[in-house]
Amino acid sequence: MYFLSGWPRRLLCPLESLEQPLHIQTDPQRAFFAVLSPSQLSVWYCRPSVLIVSYKELSKAASQFGPYKQAEWRPDSAMIAVSTANGYILFFEIPSTRDKYLYEPMYPKGSPHLKGTPHYKEDQCAPSLSLEMKKVLDLQASITSLQSMLEDLLVATADGFLHLVHWDGMTNGRKAINLCTVPFSVDLQSSRGSFLGFEDVYIRDMEYCATLDGFAVVFNDGRVGFITPMSSRLTAEQLHGVWAQDVIDGTCVAVNNKYRLMAFGCANGSVQVYTVDTTTGAMQFSHKLELTPKQYPDIWNKTGPVKLIRWSPDSCVVMVTWEYGGLSLWSVFGAQLICTLGGDFAYQSDGAKKDPLKISSMTWGSEGYHLWVIDGNSSSNMKPERDTYNEARQFGILQFHFIKSALTVNPCMSNQEQVLLQGEDRLYLNCGDAAQAQSPRNTSLSEPKPTRERGPFSDGSLDSQGLSTLLGHRHWHVVQIHSTYLESNWPIRFSAIDKLGQNVAVVGKFGFAHYSLLTKKWKLFGNITQEQNMMVTGGLAWWNDFIVLACYNLNDRQEELRIYLRTSNLDNAFAHITKVQADTLLLSVFRDMVILFRADCSICLYSIERRPEGLNPTASIQVLQEVSMSRYIPHPFLVVSVTLTSVRTETGITLKMPQQACEAESIMLNLAGQLIMLQRDRSGPQIRDKDNTPNQRKHLPFCAPVVLAQSVENVWTASRINKQKRHLLEALWLSCGGAGMKVWLPLFPRDHRKPHSFLSRRIMLPFHINIYPLAVLFEDALVLGAVNDTVLYDCLYTQTSAREHLEVLFPFSIVERTSQIYLHHILRQLLVRNLGEQALLLAHSCATLPYFPHVLELMLHEVLEEEATSREPIPDPLLPTVAKFITEFPLFLQTVVHCARKTEYALWNYLFAAVGNPKDLFEECLMAQDLDTAASYLIILQNMEVPAVSRQHATLLFNTALEQGKWDLCRHMIRFLKAIGSGETETPPATPTTQEPSSSSGFEFFRHRSISLSQSAENLHSKFNLTKTLSMPSGPSGKRCSKDSDCAENMYIDMMLWRHARRLLEEIKLKDLGCFAAQLGFELIGWLCKERARAARVEDFVFALKKLHKDFRWPLPVIPASSLTSPFKNGKYKTAVGEQLLKSQSVDTFVNMETDTGVSNTPRSRSWLGAISSSQREIDTVSSHGPHMQDAFLSPLLSKGDECSIGSATDLTETSSMVDGDWTMVDENFSGLSLTQSELEHLSLELASKGPHKSQVQLRYLLHIFMEAGCLDWCVIIGLILRESSVINQVFSIIQSSDIDGEICQSIKTGLYAVDKWASTDCPGYKPFLNIIKPQIQKLSEIVEEQVQPEAFQPVNPSKVTEQVNPRAEESRILSSHGTNPQSDAGNISASRHEEDKSKTEVEDSFQEGSYDCIVS
Repeated sequence: MYFLSGWPRRLLCPLESLEQPLHIQTDPQRAFFAVLSPSQLSVWYCRPSVLIVSYKELSKAASQFGPYKQAEWRPDSAMIAVSTANGYILFFEIPSTRDKYLYEPMYPKGSPHLKGTPHYKEDQCAPSLSLEMKKVLDLQASITSLQSMLEDLLVATADGFLHLVHWDGMTNGRKAINLCTVPFSVDLQSSRGSFLGFEDVYIRDMEYCATLDGFAVVFNDGRVGFITPMSSRLTAEQLHGVWAQDVIDGTCVAVNNKYRLMAFGCANGSVQVYTVDTTTGAMQFSHKLELTPKQYPDIWNKTGPVKLIRWSPDSCVVMVTWEYGGLSLWSVFGAQLICTLGGDFAYQSDGAKKDPLKISSMTWGSEGYHLWVIDGNSSSNMKPERDTYNEARQFGILQFHFIKSALTVNPCMSNQEQVLLQGEDRLYLNCGDAAQAQSPRNTSLSEPKPTRERGPFSDGSLDSQGLSTLLGHRHWHVVQIHSTYLESNWPIRFSAIDKLGQNVAVVGKFGFAHYSLLTKKWKLFGNITQEQNMMVTGGLAWWNDFIVLACYNLNDRQEELRIYLRTSNLDNAFAHITKVQADTLLLSVFRDMVILFRADCSICLYSIERRPEGLNPTASIQVLQEVSMSRYIPHPFLVVSVTLTSVRTETGITLKMPQQACEAESIMLNLAGQLIMLQRDRSGPQIRDKDNTPNQRKHLPFCAPVVLAQSVENVWTASRINKQKRHLLEALWLSCGGAGMKVWLPLFPRDHRKPHSFLSRRIMLPFHINIYPLAVLFEDALVLGAVNDTVLYDCLYTQTSAREHLEVLFPFSIVERTSQIYLHHILRQLLVRNLGEQALLLAHSCATLPYFPHVLELMLHEVLEEEATSREPIPDPLLPTVAKFITEFPLFLQTVVHCARKTEYALWNYLFAAVGNPKDLFEECLMAQDLDTAASYLIILQNMEVPAVSRQHATLLFNTALEQGKWDLCRHMIRFLKAIGSGETETPPATPTTQEPSSSSGFEFFRHRSISLSQSAENLHSKFNLTKTLSMPSGPSGKRCSKDSDCAENMYIDMMLWRHARRLLEEIKLKDLGCFAAQLGFELIGWLCKERARAARVEDFVFALKKLHKDFRWPLPVIPASSLTSPFKNGKYKTAVGEQLLKSQSVDTFVNMETDTGVSNTPRSRSWLGAISSSQREIDTVSSHGPHMQDAFLSPLLSKGDECSIGSATDLTETSSMVDGDWTMVDENFSGLSLTQSELEHLSLELASKGPHKSQVQLRYLLHIFMEAGCLDWCVIIGLILRESSVINQVFSIIQSSDIDGEICQSIKTGLYAVDKWASTDCPGYKPFLNIIKPQIQKLSEIVEEQVQPEAFQPVNPSKVTEQVNPRAEESRILSSHGTNPQSDAGNISASRHEEDKSKTEVEDSFQEGSYDCIVS
């Protein structure tokens, strides 16, 4: 509603008087304010805030009258009455001095501001006034309260009398009313009331309420009441008082005329708000304004009594201040908006407590944009300083600035989805930058936009703004109001924004102006006389491209309804003007109808129609219907808002005839907070409309009004239709202040079935939200609002002299946009009322919203917190119902576990008793392949079950994650299993659902892990099983036990990893195997050495070859059409050229490494080695490099005569690209190489028969791994795919030089013959390559025949491997210390290679001894 803005200002007083001000009061028009000091009365102008005249009492008279106390203005601002301490009333007259001005604005020469405009002087100049004391009235008793009442002044004195004084200072012979003679009762129906009966009872404070026609009074003993005259004459016999029974400590009172409320301040610091029951006349409690211990734990009961209460000029908010200081602002029905007793107002940036601002008097400025406050602290701490006399004195008057919602003055804004705030010289919009949002091409904000770019919006084709524009960011779009308009028409009274949020219009004192957010331009009246001749009375609204407003024509003295076209010039010539009978108080637009509420309490409906005439289309208006409301409305000023809606109670008709749903079915009237609905009467005979013209159609009358709700501040209803979200769009939304919000929701029968007779057609559901609602996004189930925030700047002023700076005393106030979801409240309310079917319909219609999972989670969480922490047993708990409701949605499992993880452990048993056993839910997740959610359930199980159960479930999850290639989850699971094994169950692992940005923790266990097996590898396979491990002790009982269990846990994890690796190898999924090893740091080489004679054997060469072609997307070779001979006789250059050209063409096809790809068992685009940098450097070479990671050049292992195509050089720095770096080493001679046409043709064929570059890199890495592990049959297959005879030569040279198992040689020989046979029949492209290696195959046959079975297997050059360990350990250290992300591929490989080499040496050394030792690295 209202929001503080910026810092307060302090007024400078040009007077030399040392007296401090004690009372401040604005005049009824709020153009001036009077300031009282003990012996001085001064009158100030409001804008600009300048002193006009001051009256100083002579010392003799001052001692006679006593100090001044209180001032009251006459309704026409021509007189001021001042009460003094000794019982005198002084009447001052302010004679009007025409054409005399004290201050005038000065404009530079040539400026467009003309002084010749009508009303120029009175609008822009501060008038020269004088003060004359006209009359002194002595009432001979101390005056306690002074109140202006129409033509009279009501004065209460401390002797218990009430005086009615005429403004000319005469009592008119009326005698004073003795309060003891006024009867008081509980209500006006009591035949006779009791009298006060005490001699010393008098009125401490009182205020007249015009709409209730009576006085709210506070007596000196703390009792409060309401005195009303029983007839038009105000005499003791005609007065009757009503008690408010519950208040006994009243201190002050303020009345709200618009809502008929009386706010009584109490000594305990709360404000009790009462209204009068219209039937009995009794005082009825409405609500209470009080600070809660939850929000203000330090201060809530230490504020002291309420000192002052002031309602704003538009009656929408109330300002309250206490004896011990502090300001608080509340909406009319008790929603707290601002309080200065907490946060930055109460504490400095260093945490020190500030003294609260003590206020001795305050009053609101024009339209509520300012609050004038007299600082009570200043009188005590400001010392008179003689040397500052020549300067303006710092006066104890502060001016606070406010921004308010457009809804406070122009309630027709309530059918919009935008938030619009108005300040005194600017507007704040939440709709973002329309120009930028709609046309990204327009970068400059100042350039006017061409008309064609605005095309789509002019016809209103778009109905609502997107969520992104309304919620895009937290900043406001601020529009500065045009200074020319503002100067002569301050203050801004109304503002309105169109449906698309692209045009705003503002209304000041006279005329109006509008602004386009697309063109960034204002439009003002060209003829200033036309502007100054119209005064908007009933607000304004947008209808498509037209501005509809109700105004008073000052020239013709006639009320009018006008429509202006936005695109044409602002001139009455282009306006459609209709004369109206009575003053218009409120105006609203619904679809193509305008509704007016007039001062004679009648409602008039008009139809509005667009007429394209020539260049400028116009709109025409016709009267449809008039409805008199004078029977129901006691005073026209009490009507807060009037709206047309399509809301109705009977839904049956809308189902049969859906076209009627879009008609204006009812009028909603907010009468002083009571929401009244007038529905069309369909009980009579229905006439079918043959004529479609609206003026010939007979309109149905309205039924008698029905009260829907009390304490209503704002009403929202949608004017459009959405079949999918009928619940939300056909609902009525109410804001009820401190009571939160209410929604009047329609209930629909399912599948057009006949509705139950007992089921109401609509239901009113209350719910609380944490923000003040300013707009409702109907389809998005969101409430938009604004909230005050503060920023401290006191650290900028460190000197002691700056302590009194306002920047130090107060924080800087800013207004922030905010929003809140409300759907979970509505669903919960429906479930409470056993309307689960309606809740399901509503929830399914909103299931596509991005925050719908959050809605379910919030609902579950709130119900759980309330019920599980309740001290009393709950007879009918809601949690089982909510749990059952959530199971209807696919997000059930995630919702439950997210809720549990955000709730304390103590409530888990209560939660899972309702939603189901977490073990069952975990298994459901596994069945649904939702592994991340299953991992979250694992953490729940770890806390709720014994370690054996969580280990069992962790194993299941780990195996599933391995199968699906969810490596991040696998790393977490390994850590989790280790934590269980080492007895760390009390510290749950990190949430596996979140992807770690640098998963170094996932590698820690491998990087520093030793091979912790204490049995020989052969027995392990047979002996080890799951049940055995689950029975192992998990807690540490002594060092030895924990060490043993740790070894056992490692062994258990290793077993699962081995099992998975074996399965992958048996199914010939080499790509997955490589990915698995690289991601989990699996010691592949060491494991392959052991499995060489078992799982790592190739059974069917042809099948394996085909499978690898498919997995690595490697094309089968084809025979060239021209010849089979290569133009490159020297094979050394062949691959270099090929790879270089291939790489240049296929950079785009590189696929970045993914750590997690869905559910597919064979992930296609995963590269476990996107960056081969470290591995290619490690192809059986010893590379010596310094700490700065210099380039490593690889030299081939083979003798110089053989062909080499594996070598490459890479530069591994932190900044080098790990994915698309340059992996191919180009020979120095290559630069001098020139290619002929035939060579190019051959080269292109070579390229066509190669696979992607990434696959080539991966195959080479696998080749290197298999070569080191001695799996020669795999080496042969990869050599065949790459079609490199060098690889085959290398394998055969190893077979010749070492003692190799005869079975392997035999299987290689059989395999190659099988491939040759297959190539002859199915794939002739392989034949040329097989012919090249034919001699080697024959040589192999000879070896097989003469081979003798060896006793032991020796690895390839073991000394060389051992030699490699050290540099690689150092390399992994450098990698981690340089901050390279270990999850990136190169890091993975280098870490795992370090492991693999070390484990290889360990394996080979200990293989001969027959057992493993547990080595800690």
